[in-house]
Amino acid sequence: MYHDMSTAGGLVAVALAHALALAVAVAVAVNISGGHVNPAVTFGALVGGRVSLVRAVLYWVAQLLGAVAATLLLRLATGGMRPPGFALASGVGDWHAVLLEAVMTFGLMYAYYATVIDPKRGHVGTIAPLAVGFLLGANVLAGGPFDGAGMNPARVFGPALVGWRWRHHWVYWLGPFLGAGLAGLVYEYLVIPSADAAVPHAHQPLAPEDY
Repeated sequence: MYHDMSTAGGLVAVALAHALALAVAVAVAVNISGGHVNPAVTFGALVGGRVSLVRAVLYWVAQLLGAVAATLLLRLATGGMRPPGFALASGVGDWHAVLLEAVMTFGLMYAYYATVIDPKRGHVGTIAPLAVGFLLGANVLAGGPFDGAGMNPARVFGPALVGWRWRHHWVYWLGPFLGAGLAGLVYEYLVIPSADAAVPHAHQPLAPEDY
């Protein structure tokens, strides 16, 4: 985990910074590419049939390249300091971290689906950046002390590559992909059909869309 998460003040600062940064990123990109920012979110949309495989692969490449470029810029700006990256706290096992990452990313993906993808989102869509951003911040507060609260494989990949720290790296891919994939399936095939049944003819049957 990041060293500045070791104190309560540092943890709150990191959580708030991540919340605001993601909110801005989603707000800027949501009308262009869907504002995924995160390979796990792209995977959840892919599982739900809301993005094509080709587009998903392109997004993954862009997300990983962006993470590496950002980490390189940070290293340059800090005089060559090696990025600390992510690590598990003492007593936290790999599979405990996988479960934690899956649960946190499930919530993140569910919020994204409800506020960005759901065709019935209506005015709720206007708060999508804040909803997604501050849910991420809450997850950082809850999970940060245990495994750094990755939730985004690209965000973990950048520091891992630049700092060449690969221990436990697979945890931050498997957990988020499991959580986001499950959230995509649940929302697309359980939540949306249930809403359709409760309000007949509320809208036309869904067709796969690219977000």
